[in-house]
Amino acid sequence: MNFDAFSFARPWWLLALLVVPIVAWMQGGRGPSPAIRFSHVAPLRGFAQVRRAGVGGLGALLLCGALMCFVIALARPRLGKTQDLIESSGVDIILELDVSGSMLSEDFKLGNDRASRIEVVKDVTKRFIEARPNDRIGIIAFAGRPYLVSPLTLDHDWLLKNLERLRIGLVEDGTSIGSALASAANRLKDRKSKSKIIVLLTDGDENITTIPPATAAEAAKTLGIKIYTIAAGTNGTAPYPVGRDFLGNKVYRDVPVTVEEGELRKVAEIGGGKFFVAMDTNALNKIFTEIDKLEKTEVKLQKKTDWKDLFQWFIGAGAALAVLHALLSQTIWRTVP
Repeated sequence: MNFDAFSFARPWWLLALLVVPIVAWMQGGRGPSPAIRFSHVAPLRGFAQVRRAGVGGLGALLLCGALMCFVIALARPRLGKTQDLIESSGVDIILELDVSGSMLSEDFKLGNDRASRIEVVKDVTKRFIEARPNDRIGIIAFAGRPYLVSPLTLDHDWLLKNLERLRIGLVEDGTSIGSALASAANRLKDRKSKSKIIVLLTDGDENITTIPPATAAEAAKTLGIKIYTIAAGTNGTAPYPVGRDFLGNKVYRDVPVTVEEGELRKVAEIGGGKFFVAMDTNALNKIFTEIDKLEKTEVKLQKKTDWKDLFQWFIGAGAALAVLHALLSQTIWRTVP
């Protein structure tokens, strides 16, 4: 662990360090009165001179060092590691992505290259997820029926890996918008979150009806779920891959495509959200950016510091200095009274 903070838990004990200079001065004072008295000391002046012991004497240093260590230990020195704790306001988002066969149509672009609708949707969805690190996000794919790609999670690395594995053809073809909405609402109904949101993206009309989209939207509304809908694709014709030639190049056929806005607009209106149309990659990017701005997440940042006490080291050092002082005082520093 890398520590980035140092402090004293009881810093007022450091005032006791003011006693250390007094102890040092007392250790450096004159010794006791001589044990043998002389009537006249003139003959002895050539042998010795009266002087005060220096404050920096080794004995004083050991004693004062021990005292300082004990005082610092009482002040409880410690090292700390500070962590930023993020407390999210709790926004739960289910992204519903159409994986019907028509999503292979290549009327979008990634950079300067032609790309299929599903490739662009995955790319834009990835950036939307990365822009909301503090929200629980789940993914449901749907065609003829919905299936769970990822449950609601804060582990966005795992979420993005599941998004990358998303493919066309994993379920029977078709477009069942009502079933997809019902599946998402079921995932969100028991959540105790501040906001519950469904973002549904499709390029086609409802053609497999188990639950009417409007009915599913009404049910979601009663659960406090907001719905955004996105119609992705062009009207007219779109290049659709139908195979490869003998050189391995894709062979395309222009197929008629339409985006029916009525049902999706109605679903968004019932769900209290908004309806969008994305005719190209740039428009789809702007739509996800707008949804990101509309559904702001409040984040509270708290700092937490984990402390590691150091007082035991100072107690040990002080005890070692005190014992050394005592041993030297009873051996090589011992004086005859």
